[in-house]
Amino acid sequence: MAEQVLADGSATAAELAARFGVSLMTIHRDLDELERQGIVRKFRGGVTAQPSGVFESNVQYRLKAMRAQKAAIAEHALGLVEPGMAIMLDDSTTTLEMARRLRLGEVTPLTVVTNFLEALNLLADQRGIHLMALGGDYDPLHSSFLGVSCVEAIQSLRVDVCFASTSAVHGGYAYHQEQHIVSVKRAMLDSAARNVLLIDHTKLTRAALHRVAPLSRFDLLLVDDGAPPDALRDLDEHKVRYEVCVTRGGDDPAGTA
Repeated sequence: MAEQVLADGSATAAELAARFGVSLMTIHRDLDELERQGIVRKFRGGVTAQPSGVFESNVQYRLKAMRAQKAAIAEHALGLVEPGMAIMLDDSTTTLEMARRLRLGEVTPLTVVTNFLEALNLLADQRGIHLMALGGDYDPLHSSFLGVSCVEAIQSLRVDVCFASTSAVHGGYAYHQEQHIVSVKRAMLDSAARNVLLIDHTKLTRAALHRVAPLSRFDLLLVDDGAPPDALRDLDEHKVRYEVCVTRGGDDPAGTA
């Protein structure tokens, strides 16, 4: 059931009951458990795995979304990484695409700092990469380590570049739905000599509750070539330095951080 909702983005209880051949009572009980685990969110008559202005989507849903766009952004971002650097990756699935490319071992030696379990698992056995794990309270919804101890670990470090993503960009600011994520991202920005924001074009038209930072905090913003002209004009008006990354392949469902 979880796989079905994550694949489709949302479903009604009636649809799920028909698909799995069980009663609505059984479906609602199972959906309550999936909501408790943070995999889905219930709404009247069904569930959704998609993000809202208040809730971020489950990491498994984010891994499936906007893959071609994230790949283009990650490939472009990799050109900013040089051997000998210390870089920090946040817990976004866009920076995970960078980790996939770093795993090829073409940019070494390198120090990589991250709180994202998915990235840690990818790079754990990679020769030439000194991997530093940021500890804290494990959050299964984001597959990352968060909280006060994570922030304190970040504050003790200084890296060359931080690569980060957020859920929304609007009016010269980057936003995210969840406050405990915001505190970690802000600490990451403070710990880096340069900051690069990686966003797919859907972030330029989305809302989120908490302000992370003004776009002036980022030395560069990378966005895919699906960005509408009016959104790019808004970046120009706010004097944001950005580069557009060429996407290869088809579009995927709307992405998240």
